[in-house]
Amino acid sequence: MRIFLAGAGGVIGRRLTPLLRAAGHDVVGTTRSADKADAIRALGAEPAVVDVFDAAALAHAVAAAKPQAIIHQLTDLAFAPGTPRYQEGLARNARLRVEGTRNLVAAARAANVARMVAQSIAFYVYAPGESARAESDPISTDPAFAGTIEGVMSLEKAVLSLPEGIVLRYGYFYGPGTWAPDGPKRAPAVNIDAAAQATLLALDRGRHGIYNVAEDDAEVSSDKAKRELGFDASFRIKS
Repeated sequence: MRIFLAGAGGVIGRRLTPLLRAAGHDVVGTTRSADKADAIRALGAEPAVVDVFDAAALAHAVAAAKPQAIIHQLTDLAFAPGTPRYQEGLARNARLRVEGTRNLVAAARAANVARMVAQSIAFYVYAPGESARAESDPISTDPAFAGTIEGVMSLEKAVLSLPEGIVLRYGYFYGPGTWAPDGPKRAPAVNIDAAAQATLLALDRGRHGIYNVAEDDAEVSSDKAKRELGFDASFRIKS
Protein backbone atom coordinates (compact mmCIF):
# COMPACT_ATOMS: atom_id res chain seq x y z
CA MET A 1 0.00 0.00 0.00
CA ARG A 2 1.18 3.54 -0.69
CA ILE A 3 1.00 5.68 2.47
CA PHE A 4 1.12 9.44 2.99
CA LEU A 5 2.55 9.84 6.50
CA ALA A 6 1.99 13.34 7.83
CA GLY A 7 4.53 13.90 10.58
CA ALA A 8 7.11 11.31 9.56
CA GLY A 9 9.86 13.25 11.32
CA GLY A 10 8.06 13.34 14.67
CA VAL A 11 8.64 11.16 17.69
CA ILE A 12 6.20 8.44 16.61
CA GLY A 13 6.80 8.94 12.90
CA ARG A 14 10.46 8.01 13.33
CA ARG A 15 9.45 4.68 14.91
CA LEU A 16 6.50 4.06 12.58
CA THR A 17 8.17 4.64 9.21
CA PRO A 18 10.55 1.63 9.45
CA LEU A 19 7.64 -0.58 10.57
CA LEU A 20 5.60 0.48 7.56
CA ARG A 21 8.52 -0.17 5.22
CA ALA A 22 9.21 -3.58 6.80
CA ALA A 23 5.55 -4.48 6.24
CA GLY A 24 5.97 -3.73 2.52
CA HIS A 25 4.31 -0.32 2.35
CA ASP A 26 5.66 2.57 0.28
CA VAL A 27 5.80 5.75 2.36
CA VAL A 28 5.77 9.44 1.49
CA GLY A 29 6.66 11.22 4.71
CA THR A 30 6.15 14.90 5.43
CA THR A 31 8.32 17.42 7.21
CA ARG A 32 8.00 21.19 7.47
CA SER A 33 11.75 21.68 7.16
CA ALA A 34 13.82 20.96 4.06
CA ASP A 35 16.76 20.37 6.43
CA LYS A 36 15.01 17.22 7.69
CA ALA A 37 14.36 15.70 4.27
CA ASP A 38 17.50 13.56 4.41
CA ALA A 39 16.47 12.18 7.79
CA ILE A 40 13.09 11.17 6.36
CA ARG A 41 14.85 9.53 3.43
CA ALA A 42 17.16 7.65 5.81
CA LEU A 43 14.10 6.11 7.47
CA GLY A 44 13.11 4.64 4.12
CA ALA A 45 10.46 7.17 3.10
CA GLU A 46 10.20 9.60 0.22
CA PRO A 47 10.26 13.08 1.78
CA ALA A 48 7.62 15.71 1.08
CA VAL A 49 8.41 19.17 2.46
CA VAL A 50 5.09 20.87 3.19
CA ASP A 51 3.39 22.99 5.85
CA VAL A 52 0.03 21.57 6.91
CA PHE A 53 -1.31 25.09 7.36
CA ASP A 54 -0.78 25.76 3.65
CA ALA A 55 -3.93 24.06 2.39
CA ALA A 56 -3.12 24.42 -1.32
CA ALA A 57 0.43 23.09 -0.96
CA LEU A 58 -0.77 20.22 1.20
CA ALA A 59 -3.46 19.26 -1.32
CA HIS A 60 -0.82 19.31 -4.06
CA ALA A 61 1.54 17.12 -2.00
CA VAL A 62 -1.16 14.54 -1.28
CA ALA A 63 -2.28 14.47 -4.90
CA ALA A 64 1.31 14.06 -6.10
CA ALA A 65 1.91 11.19 -3.65
CA LYS A 66 -1.15 9.27 -4.92
CA PRO A 67 -1.61 7.46 -1.60
CA GLN A 68 -4.09 4.72 -0.82
CA ALA A 69 -4.18 5.79 2.83
CA ILE A 70 -3.07 8.70 5.01
CA ILE A 71 -1.63 8.51 8.52
CA HIS A 72 -1.92 11.70 10.58
CA GLN A 73 0.83 11.90 13.21
CA LEU A 74 1.25 15.67 13.22
CA THR A 75 1.84 17.43 16.55
CA ASP A 76 3.35 20.72 17.64
CA LEU A 77 4.68 20.19 21.15
CA ALA A 78 8.02 21.94 21.26
CA PHE A 79 7.94 22.70 24.99
CA ALA A 80 7.99 20.01 27.67
CA PRO A 81 5.56 19.92 30.62
CA GLY A 82 6.71 22.13 33.46
CA THR A 83 8.65 24.53 31.23
CA PRO A 84 7.69 28.22 30.94
CA ARG A 85 6.26 27.96 27.41
CA TYR A 86 4.34 24.70 27.85
CA GLN A 87 0.92 26.40 27.70
CA GLU A 88 1.96 28.14 24.48
CA GLY A 89 2.83 24.73 23.07
CA LEU A 90 -0.59 23.35 24.00
CA ALA A 91 -2.27 26.23 22.18
CA ARG A 92 -0.13 25.65 19.11
CA ASN A 93 -0.92 21.95 19.18
CA ALA A 94 -4.65 22.63 19.50
CA ARG A 95 -4.47 24.88 16.43
CA LEU A 96 -2.71 22.14 14.50
CA ARG A 97 -5.38 19.64 15.49
CA VAL A 98 -8.14 21.95 14.31
CA GLU A 99 -6.75 23.70 11.22
CA GLY A 100 -4.11 21.20 10.20
CA THR A 101 -6.48 18.24 10.39
CA ARG A 102 -9.13 20.15 8.47
CA ASN A 103 -6.63 20.79 5.67
CA LEU A 104 -5.42 17.19 5.67
CA VAL A 105 -8.94 15.78 5.49
CA ALA A 106 -9.79 18.20 2.67
CA ALA A 107 -6.66 17.04 0.80
CA ALA A 108 -7.70 13.42 1.33
CA ARG A 109 -11.15 14.09 -0.10
CA ALA A 110 -9.70 15.93 -3.11
CA ALA A 111 -7.42 12.95 -3.81
CA ASN A 112 -10.22 10.40 -3.23
CA VAL A 113 -8.46 8.86 -0.22
CA ALA A 114 -11.04 7.26 2.07
CA ARG A 115 -8.74 5.79 4.72
CA MET A 116 -7.05 7.89 7.38
CA VAL A 117 -5.52 6.80 10.69
CA ALA A 118 -4.99 9.70 13.09
CA GLN A 119 -3.33 10.39 16.42
CA SER A 120 -5.53 11.46 19.32
CA ILE A 121 -5.17 11.17 23.10
CA ALA A 122 -6.73 9.03 25.83
CA PHE A 123 -5.86 11.44 28.66
CA TYR A 124 -7.83 14.55 29.59
CA VAL A 125 -10.67 13.61 27.24
CA TYR A 126 -12.81 11.27 29.33
CA ALA A 127 -15.22 12.34 32.05
CA PRO A 128 -14.44 10.63 35.40
CA GLY A 129 -16.05 7.25 35.99
CA GLU A 130 -15.93 4.26 38.30
CA SER A 131 -14.21 1.96 35.79
CA ALA A 132 -11.58 2.18 33.08
CA ARG A 133 -12.86 4.46 30.32
CA ALA A 134 -13.94 2.89 27.03
CA GLU A 135 -14.26 4.64 23.69
CA SER A 136 -18.02 5.17 24.05
CA ASP A 137 -17.81 6.81 27.49
CA PRO A 138 -18.66 10.52 27.96
CA ILE A 139 -16.16 13.24 27.13
CA SER A 140 -14.81 15.50 29.87
CA THR A 141 -16.22 18.99 30.42
CA ASP A 142 -13.38 20.03 32.75
CA PRO A 143 -12.68 23.73 31.95
CA ALA A 144 -9.01 23.28 32.88
CA PHE A 145 -8.49 21.25 29.70
CA ALA A 146 -11.07 22.95 27.49
CA GLY A 147 -8.62 24.07 24.80
CA THR A 148 -7.03 20.64 24.46
CA ILE A 149 -10.36 18.82 24.46
CA GLU A 150 -11.81 21.18 21.87
CA GLY A 151 -8.83 20.56 19.59
CA VAL A 152 -9.02 16.80 20.04
CA MET A 153 -12.75 16.65 19.39
CA SER A 154 -12.35 18.78 16.26
CA LEU A 155 -9.63 16.43 14.98
CA GLU A 156 -11.68 13.33 15.68
CA LYS A 157 -14.84 14.72 14.07
CA ALA A 158 -12.93 15.65 10.92
CA VAL A 159 -11.18 12.28 10.61
CA LEU A 160 -14.33 10.30 11.33
CA SER A 161 -16.13 12.19 8.55
CA LEU A 162 -14.10 10.10 6.11
CA PRO A 163 -15.56 6.73 5.11
CA GLU A 164 -12.62 4.85 6.64
CA GLY A 165 -11.54 7.33 9.30
CA ILE A 166 -9.81 5.73 12.30
CA VAL A 167 -8.84 7.56 15.50
CA LEU A 168 -6.24 6.18 17.90
CA ARG A 169 -6.44 7.63 21.40
CA TYR A 170 -2.92 7.03 22.67
CA GLY A 171 -1.83 7.15 26.28
CA TYR A 172 1.13 9.29 27.37
CA PHE A 173 4.12 8.28 25.28
CA TYR A 174 7.26 6.96 26.91
CA GLY A 175 10.42 5.41 25.49
CA PRO A 176 13.01 6.49 22.90
CA GLY A 177 12.71 10.10 21.77
CA THR A 178 9.91 11.01 24.19
CA TRP A 179 9.85 13.23 27.27
CA ALA A 180 9.86 10.04 29.36
CA PRO A 181 12.68 7.94 27.90
CA ASP A 182 13.16 5.81 31.02
CA GLY A 183 9.58 4.68 31.57
CA PRO A 184 6.01 5.80 32.16
CA LYS A 185 5.49 8.74 34.52
CA ARG A 186 1.68 8.71 34.66
CA ALA A 187 -1.33 6.82 33.40
CA PRO A 188 -2.64 6.09 30.88
CA ALA A 189 0.69 5.34 29.22
CA VAL A 190 1.98 3.55 26.15
CA ASN A 191 5.48 2.83 24.91
CA ILE A 192 6.22 4.66 21.68
CA ASP A 193 7.05 1.38 19.91
CA ALA A 194 3.75 -0.22 20.93
CA ALA A 195 1.92 2.90 19.74
CA ALA A 196 3.69 2.71 16.38
CA GLN A 197 2.82 -0.97 16.02
CA ALA A 198 -0.82 -0.24 16.88
CA THR A 199 -0.87 2.32 14.08
CA LEU A 200 0.38 -0.24 11.58
CA LEU A 201 -2.24 -2.70 12.80
CA ALA A 202 -4.97 -0.08 12.51
CA LEU A 203 -3.92 0.68 8.95
CA ASP A 204 -4.37 -2.96 7.97
CA ARG A 205 -7.18 -4.13 10.28
CA GLY A 206 -8.93 -1.11 11.75
CA ARG A 207 -12.58 -0.30 11.18
CA HIS A 208 -14.10 3.17 11.10
CA GLY A 209 -14.16 4.49 14.65
CA ILE A 210 -12.10 5.12 17.78
CA TYR A 211 -9.61 2.90 19.62
CA ASN A 212 -7.90 3.45 22.95
CA VAL A 213 -4.21 2.51 22.73
CA ALA A 214 -2.64 2.28 26.19
CA GLU A 215 -1.31 -0.16 28.76
CA ASP A 216 -3.71 -1.85 31.15
CA ASP A 217 -4.55 0.40 34.10
CA ALA A 218 -7.50 1.90 35.92
CA GLU A 219 -7.67 4.93 33.59
CA VAL A 220 -8.68 3.57 30.18
CA SER A 221 -9.54 0.24 28.61
CA SER A 222 -7.78 -0.87 25.42
CA ASP A 223 -9.84 -4.04 25.10
CA LYS A 224 -11.28 -2.96 21.75
CA ALA A 225 -7.81 -2.44 20.26
CA LYS A 226 -6.65 -5.80 21.60
CA ARG A 227 -9.70 -7.57 20.24
CA GLU A 228 -9.98 -5.93 16.82
CA LEU A 229 -6.41 -4.86 16.02
CA GLY A 230 -4.32 -7.38 17.93
CA PHE A 231 -2.74 -4.55 19.95
CA ASP A 232 0.05 -5.73 22.26
CA ALA A 233 1.32 -3.15 24.74
CA SER A 234 4.52 -5.18 25.27
CA PHE A 235 5.67 -4.77 21.64
CA ARG A 236 9.12 -3.25 21.24
CA ILE A 237 11.21 -2.58 18.14
CA LYS A 238 14.37 -4.68 18.18
CA SER A 239 17.54 -2.61 18.05
